[in-house]
Amino acid sequence: MSEDSGLGVLIIGGGIAGIQAALDVADQGVKAYLVERTPSVGGHMAMLDKTFPTLDCAACILTPKMVDVGRHPNVKILTYSEVREVKREGDGFEVKILKKPRNIDMSKCTGCGVCARYCPIEVPDDFNAGIGFRKAIYVPFPQAVPLKYTIDEEHCIKCELCKRVCESIGAQAVNLNQTPEYVSLNVGAIIIATGYKPFNVQQEKAYGYGKYSNVLTALELERLLSAAGPTAGHILRLSDGSIPKRVAFVQCVGSRDLHHGYSYCSRVCCMYAIKDGILLKEHLHDVDVTIFYMDIRTYGKGFEELYQRAKEEFGIQFKRGRVARIYEIPETHNLIVRAEDTETGKLVEEEFDAVVLSAGLAPPDGITELSKILGVPLDEYGFIKEADRKIDTISTPVQGVFVAGTALSPKDVPDSVSEASAAAMKAVTFLRGSK
Repeated sequence: MSEDSGLGVLIIGGGIAGIQAALDVADQGVKAYLVERTPSVGGHMAMLDKTFPTLDCAACILTPKMVDVGRHPNVKILTYSEVREVKREGDGFEVKILKKPRNIDMSKCTGCGVCARYCPIEVPDDFNAGIGFRKAIYVPFPQAVPLKYTIDEEHCIKCELCKRVCESIGAQAVNLNQTPEYVSLNVGAIIIATGYKPFNVQQEKAYGYGKYSNVLTALELERLLSAAGPTAGHILRLSDGSIPKRVAFVQCVGSRDLHHGYSYCSRVCCMYAIKDGILLKEHLHDVDVTIFYMDIRTYGKGFEELYQRAKEEFGIQFKRGRVARIYEIPETHNLIVRAEDTETGKLVEEEFDAVVLSAGLAPPDGITELSKILGVPLDEYGFIKEADRKIDTISTPVQGVFVAGTALSPKDVPDSVSEASAAAMKAVTFLRGSK
């Protein structure tokens, strides 16, 4: 399958940075091709409950942009797809993209969801950070773009119940014989916006994640806080369903760690812990929240003010100390946090009902393979290397290839969006200059 792109721009990654880049490219009258490896655009921002420092609803900001990018006449979205080959072709690039089989005819699927209601297979829900379940035929979340179902081939048992149900309502959208398909494009510029993955906190064995059910990641807490999450916004302990009265946050898990993680600061962890602490207090007014930190880094506009509100208005306690170990009291499933108070040099132990690990931001899966495909080097941390760290952070060393968002380095949503707009303008300018 081949398409004439008219030398448009390829954007790799459909998170908030990729969406913004695609919209800005398209608004300049240039064709934008947005490639996303999962069934829907939205990325990690779609999983968030609120954003800092304003505590605005994340979905209220993201969903209109998802709708815009899905409807824009100059944007073509290729979800459930991956870039497999890129070759320099004259002034542009010849790109081969693998479209993975959804086993759904997207032209016929209406997104009604009847098929999922009858599917007998349940698997852990990735969108809800593994809390709760989804069916083997699914959409990641109700606002997905495109709102088309996907059959998870790994877990599908080929019972064909979904097919029969779909046929019974006249849609006939299920096609279990789909095969992988390659799409060829000719584009004039490429923007890398592949995002990040959270640090694997299981590498920090001393914290007991995966062993103790009441040790959570911050992303899992986000889904519990969300009204659209697996518990409809009710904050419950996963061990027994009780309401926690004392919650601790452990900062810098995987960041600023030369032994098990990465040496860099992930920039967002202090602020999302402060935000989540405030949201916990708003959900559960009598909950005690303690944040164990190395240093509080509130460098952005409105960040310091939110930090002060957390202390003064919400009564969140901040304790400067490096957590050495977390262990469980078997009878209650409560957790003991052992830490060094770095202000006094003393060892402290405190009991909590739940502990939240503030995981750092790591390079995304597949970034090494993508860097080889594009010929773009990685930096010393595994992120995409910029052309010049001081004066040209949007370009890469490869002419015509640009980068934005957390594919370049850890950062928050506003900075990711700003970089995406900058990358879009760089790409369009390069495209028009080459013509």
